[in-house]
Amino acid sequence: MAAPSTVMDSNHHSNYKLTKTEKKFLRKQIKARHTLLRHEGVETVSYATQSLVVANGGLGNGVGRSQLLPALEKCGLVDSLLMPPNKPYSFVRYKTAEEARKAYVTLNGKEIVGDLGQKIILYLNFVEKAQWKELGLQALPPGLMVVEEIISSEDEKMLLESVNWAEDIDDQNVQKSLKHRRVKHFGYEFHYENNNVDKDKPLPGGLPDIWDSILEKWLKEGFIKHKPDQLTVNQYEPGHGIPAHIDTHSAFEDEIVSLSLGSEIVMDFKHPDGVTVPVMLPRRSLLVMTGESRYLWTHGITPRKFDTVQASKGHKGGIITSDVGDLTLSKRGIRTSFTFRKVRQTPCNCSYPLVCDSQTKQTSPSLPGSAREASQLEREHVHRVYEEIAGHFSSTRHTPWPRVVDFLKALPSGSLVADVGCGNGKYLGINQDLYMIGCDRSRSLADICGERRFQALVGDALAVPLRSGSCDACLSIAVIHHLATAERRVAALRELVRLLRPGGTALIYVWAMEQEYNKKKSKYLRENRVSQGKEQETDSDAAAVPVSLGGQVPDVGDQDAPCCVPAIPDCPGEGGNTSDVTDARLPVHTNRTSFHAQDLLVPWHHKGSPGKDKPVGAAGSAPGAVFHRYYHVFREGELEAACQTLSGVHLLQSYYDQGNWCVVLQKV
Repeated sequence: MAAPSTVMDSNHHSNYKLTKTEKKFLRKQIKARHTLLRHEGVETVSYATQSLVVANGGLGNGVGRSQLLPALEKCGLVDSLLMPPNKPYSFVRYKTAEEARKAYVTLNGKEIVGDLGQKIILYLNFVEKAQWKELGLQALPPGLMVVEEIISSEDEKMLLESVNWAEDIDDQNVQKSLKHRRVKHFGYEFHYENNNVDKDKPLPGGLPDIWDSILEKWLKEGFIKHKPDQLTVNQYEPGHGIPAHIDTHSAFEDEIVSLSLGSEIVMDFKHPDGVTVPVMLPRRSLLVMTGESRYLWTHGITPRKFDTVQASKGHKGGIITSDVGDLTLSKRGIRTSFTFRKVRQTPCNCSYPLVCDSQTKQTSPSLPGSAREASQLEREHVHRVYEEIAGHFSSTRHTPWPRVVDFLKALPSGSLVADVGCGNGKYLGINQDLYMIGCDRSRSLADICGERRFQALVGDALAVPLRSGSCDACLSIAVIHHLATAERRVAALRELVRLLRPGGTALIYVWAMEQEYNKKKSKYLRENRVSQGKEQETDSDAAAVPVSLGGQVPDVGDQDAPCCVPAIPDCPGEGGNTSDVTDARLPVHTNRTSFHAQDLLVPWHHKGSPGKDKPVGAAGSAPGAVFHRYYHVFREGELEAACQTLSGVHLLQSYYDQGNWCVVLQKV
């Protein structure tokens, strides 16, 4: 539905009586303008210029150049259309201000159909000039090569037909346990339960004969240096992706090679320092990863049905540039990847020991077998880490969780509340009618609370230095999951109950293993749509919300870059899928992916100044270091079961909140 042509900025219709429909569109236009300023820093003006910002008309909400440009061109000669990647808005510049005014009047409230078939209503505002900070020229990660048109279309058809997905399901080459895609292994079967291959049990038949001449040709032409002995074939439907990962160092040799057939795709490569390089893999292209790109950079594919690509016809493979004047959307098709590797027979001795499982295997922490070992694990991988990252951690903690706020605001005026594990004190000032005192194991975080004029003391969650029965309520938000044994977690719950007076209540949040619940992904798993050049980090107690027009955007929390790591790396090859880890060594989690073990280490990429301590597991103590924090993520029902072991307690409420299991206890 198009709005009447009289819909204008409030400064343009002071003497005109608006209809109900016009008022509705005007409200939404003003809301879009305020949202752009608040979240994106885009300032609009009340007078006509040659440039407009088009809210809701951007690559980030499924509007491609081919949909938007024709609508804009009906109003005049478009000088440029700038479409920033992942943003739900665009900038258009007309040859004259009069043409821009015509677009402002004609298109405000106009409905168009996006690339996804969705109906979208545009809201336009004038800007002084269309500004967008361009990124500098990027280079491919060292050791990465994309060879276009490596095979002919005839060979592509032959190779796709050679994979018989309909053959006997008992065929041992067929992998039956993976969701959303079909997969086969040749040469060696890849075992997703431990992210490795059994080097003593090769599959019969080796690689299919059809590949012999192709691989020999690639060797002769210098595209590959070793003849592979393992092949994984994956077929992906549009919309499915690959979690960011590094292929296991100890499992495979340096060279990882992947042929893309059936459809093009954009693969994201990310360095541990946060630099991300989107790379287009055209149909019938060969991706070769060696050296740094194979061992250090993660690679993955974001789940979506459209990719942001270059609009110019001449651009095919390689880096997707940040030229906002040459970006559009490309619809994904069914893609089949053939990933070749050579199984490693000796330990890896690469130049990246901090992310190499062969070189760090002996120093990786293990599940504790005693209270003493648990205390040591927490000291090295919780206490020391938070002491080191306190400043950076605090800078990511601003907006509180709504349901925690509701709990605090519902308490009677004058209540004494203890926030055990208060961090930077973001909950201590929520309700001015309460008397709140914080307690944290980190002296640096307690000091930050003091600087913010909150009452906070240094203390352990297992021995809070407050009198028994002195509190009307307690908070424990994202704390108990840092304790390394079930006994210590129950002891922390018991300590909260000790602090409460009879009738007092405690609200407890812990990170959930189930980051997809009731068929809905938590915010932690959702695509990161943060602005270019800005860090986004999320943790269990402050998940990130994608930036979109018209929505409130709370502050974000801790984990930022995906980090493939030494102990048990996630998702080798294209699209790994792990299950519970039975190895005693703690796996290191790949950020923004589902959990595949309950006890694990979660990376924190330090951006601040180094502290005095250098924790075990840190990649140095300078800014840019990677710190590993211990977590026990709770399964559904586990927190309630732990609470039921306590005496004198009534479980008032239990719920799931954005990737966290939560309970409200009452002391009886």
